[in-house]
Amino acid sequence: MAAAAALTYCCHCKPSPFLGQFPPNFGKGKSSVGQSVRNPVSASTITALFWGSNNKSLQLDFSRDFTLPPSSSSSAQQTTPQKVSISVVSSILEVSPHAWDACTLDASGAQNFNPFLTHAFLSSLEQTGCAVQETGWKPCHIVAKDESQNILAVVPLYLKSHSYGEFVFDHSWADAYYSLGSRYYPKLQCCVPFTPVTGPRILIRNTCFKDQVFDIMVSALKDLAAKSQVSSLHITFPSENEWHKLKDKGFLQRIGMQYHWKNRNYKNFDEFLMDMRHSKRKKIRQERKKISAQNLTMKRLRGYEIKATHWDSFYRFYRNTTDNKWGSPYMTRDFFHDIGSKMGDQVLLVVAEEGNELVAGALNLIGGDTLFGRLWGCDPRVYYPNLHFEACYYQAIEAAIELNLNTVEAGAQGEHKVQRGYLPVTTYSCHYLVDDRIRQAIEEFLVRESTQVNLIMKLIRDSGPFKEGIQ
Repeated sequence: MAAAAALTYCCHCKPSPFLGQFPPNFGKGKSSVGQSVRNPVSASTITALFWGSNNKSLQLDFSRDFTLPPSSSSSAQQTTPQKVSISVVSSILEVSPHAWDACTLDASGAQNFNPFLTHAFLSSLEQTGCAVQETGWKPCHIVAKDESQNILAVVPLYLKSHSYGEFVFDHSWADAYYSLGSRYYPKLQCCVPFTPVTGPRILIRNTCFKDQVFDIMVSALKDLAAKSQVSSLHITFPSENEWHKLKDKGFLQRIGMQYHWKNRNYKNFDEFLMDMRHSKRKKIRQERKKISAQNLTMKRLRGYEIKATHWDSFYRFYRNTTDNKWGSPYMTRDFFHDIGSKMGDQVLLVVAEEGNELVAGALNLIGGDTLFGRLWGCDPRVYYPNLHFEACYYQAIEAAIELNLNTVEAGAQGEHKVQRGYLPVTTYSCHYLVDDRIRQAIEEFLVRESTQVNLIMKLIRDSGPFKEGIQ
């Protein structure tokens, strides 16, 4: 009777308009919840205690052993371990910075080095109370080791009780789950918290058997999702290569759009402007003139040049932005001080001064070939026209030219970036839904959404701000 009642409820629920119509047989098929994705060598132990009024603590224990198949190469046989052990750690502090960063560097390569994937950045999020269980981000990073306890791979992973701070929006998916009598949260999220920056997510040492380790890590992620009874596993802003490979592993594919600036071997900002159409070039010059007309001085600070007073002021500016835009901040004051001390010259802080007083700031991190613009804020007591464009976009372009970087990633959203030289690029995410019944409806939605995103990107590019022939 209970099953029949639940089925009747599901069939009469109003579907989410974001997803469109559910298929006629939706809710009648067999759920895959609880089915193991792969049978490993040894049994696993897992305990999952989720958020609830009667449950203050949360534990997620998981272990797996995998046997690697023998290699046909005699040289590879000598270096390939027979067994790979998978475990979950509740804090990145349980992994040495050297071992974690070795995985990060091998996965991305020096040219595409991504500072957000470093132990320094991720540990700062945990140690300063940003990405912790109390904020709905329970760290449960996956670690792979060989028989000698050498770390072969790591995955930044979080058990989440909400969908905030991800920049790939699935709130309507949660609504659809609840309308059908199912639970969407908690879910597993593989990402860099609060950071919409593309980069590898399965961080693997560069060995002759790294492809096998990749398969093992994906199997472990899916097993963890099934055994912990979460609704889903999401890998957001992975590399394009990972995105393609994960399709064959049962993940749904989703695309999004951001706006990036490309350095075409410019020697200075004026040379960049000469590639723009006359009207766009004129507008940018007018906007920049207004900065000096307001008696504002722009400075770009790195490493030791950034003092504690700068971070205190920047936090106040950041809070002004979050209070007006989101209502609550993701980052704490201590976080900014922490990355300043840990990450040194990888941090670039653009500041605006009126006289001797700081009135605005924009936080950037420097990668192998990219300047990543992240956060912005200004003094709440006064409004400075065009200062946001100057601090976040034009100063970033000048810095990238000066540092000989190929790209500026100026964060999520913002069509206003197009007219300032930032063009749309594709971003990626992968979604593994444990319940096959709900998966079908979301998969159909993602096909429609991808068509729309690709069309919008083409329209924007075709009407872009650059002269004909420049993309």
